[in-house]
Amino acid sequence: MRLALNAAVAVSASLPFMPASLAAQRDTTPASQRDRGPGIATSMFGTYIRPGELLVYPFIECYHDHNFEYDPLELGYGLDRDFRGRYRATEGLLFLGYGLNDWLAVELEAAVISARLDKAPGDPSALPARLEQSGVGDVEGQVRFRMQREAGRRPEIFGYFESAAPVQTRKLLIGTPDWEFKLGAGFSRGYRWGTLTFRLAAEYGLEEDKPELGEYALEYLRRLSPSWRVYAGIEGSQDEVELITEAQWRLARWATLKLNNALGITSKATDWAPEVGVMFSIPLR
Repeated sequence: MRLALNAAVAVSASLPFMPASLAAQRDTTPASQRDRGPGIATSMFGTYIRPGELLVYPFIECYHDHNFEYDPLELGYGLDRDFRGRYRATEGLLFLGYGLNDWLAVELEAAVISARLDKAPGDPSALPARLEQSGVGDVEGQVRFRMQREAGRRPEIFGYFESAAPVQTRKLLIGTPDWEFKLGAGFSRGYRWGTLTFRLAAEYGLEEDKPELGEYALEYLRRLSPSWRVYAGIEGSQDEVELITEAQWRLARWATLKLNNALGITSKATDWAPEVGVMFSIPLR
């Protein structure tokens, strides 16, 4: 008995960045929660938030697209036709999330962005050969809520409501010209080989003044060790579909490095969008 106890202590001490409390909980964690934990799903890929926890995530994302679809009229240059140009952008973002209780959380995300669009060779509009804009990008907030916990064969069910504000009304390459709203729901279920999530949303923009199918995604999450977790997902919005992968490295109990990569599957999706940042977890109660 003493030999077994000593061996268990030695093994737990050898695991990197694994607090004693976490080691003690591993045997009692339900199988359905071993990948994602007991928290509420956030809008950040493979990230869950607990009651009283504040998540602070500063990150950088870049966009590279050789056939970016644009309409000169929507950018303020008169001609109402679709063209394909070359698009590059770098965006700095700050995500804040707070778990109010075990079924409700709130989020806020804001960005600054620098972008440029090289005009398509066959575009006869007054759009400059290279349009460059920078400044404040999208500012959006979300309410996330759990509707049913996973139990037995019943999946976890969650929902969310998102609102994006019209911060930029003149720099239309980088801004949202009018209010946009999104309402969605998702289902998650944990297995011994990983956790699957499916989510679907509807969106409504005041500029378009009609509801549309919003984001849809099929996601996979797997915890490989106390320090490493991997994510893969297929995410789309209408005819823009991407393959998204992410590796999460737990640097310390309160900090996780996130390495994300998105590759366009359809021609209208962004070709390549890498992302990197460190997420900080701050318990406030």
